[in-house]
Amino acid sequence: MNPLRCLVLLASILVPAAFPARESRAQDRVQRILLLGQKPDSHPATTHEYMAGVQLLARLLSRSTGIQTVVVQADSPWNDGPELLDGADAAVLFLTEGARWISDDRERLAAFQRLARRGGGLTCLHWGMGTREAGPIAEFTALFGRCHGGPDRKYAVVAVTASPDANHPILSGIQPFEVRDEFYYSLKTAGPESRLKATSLIRVSIDGTDQSVAWSGERNDGGRSFGFSGLHFHENWKLKEYRRLVLQGVHWTLKRPIPESGLDVELADRDFALPKDSPRE
Repeated sequence: MNPLRCLVLLASILVPAAFPARESRAQDRVQRILLLGQKPDSHPATTHEYMAGVQLLARLLSRSTGIQTVVVQADSPWNDGPELLDGADAAVLFLTEGARWISDDRERLAAFQRLARRGGGLTCLHWGMGTREAGPIAEFTALFGRCHGGPDRKYAVVAVTASPDANHPILSGIQPFEVRDEFYYSLKTAGPESRLKATSLIRVSIDGTDQSVAWSGERNDGGRSFGFSGLHFHENWKLKEYRRLVLQGVHWTLKRPIPESGLDVELADRDFALPKDSPRE
């Protein structure tokens, strides 16, 4: 047989066999998620229970193969933060004034920007998307898509019907539901220069107007962002729809599949308990 033909035949056998091996290794790679909470702030007990919230989310995420959760109490100065972020595939912010907190430390902001540039997943919950001052808004929205920021920011405690607002994997298994919560609304959005495509996921009626309180974002770096402005009250984690929305939002930022019926979000009653030593500032 012609030697050149032998080489071609050998390549046709070996090359296809090599590709599945590489694909299998990629699928087996563990994705690391930083769940960033803080100690309670000045809000009343049973609200802004950040650490209890991220620990509950960690229990839900632990059921998924290929995910490693790292729960962190990220109170400033959080000196090891940039290093932790550089080793992560995704980060979840559930803490006080998250937009300001990121911008307060230039090395921290740079680490979040590096995570985004390599296609990392970014999630923000409630005050984790917030800033009292307007300065951090632009940098935060470029990463996360939306922000509850500035002196004109709007929020209200309302009892409403929350309704899905899109045909989206994050909303799998979620139907309209009743809830009482403090929602942030009329959120600041990313400027056109960020080229971040945001999709509204959940709407509620506030003062007679439909308001978007959850969204997904596809960034021009190839990464994904998700945000939900509810979860003021710790009690609302007991809502199956809340747990599913947040869990599936995080999964989506990691580009993981979500079944049409939704992910399993069942928990035991003890999982919702707050620590007895939960000091307030």
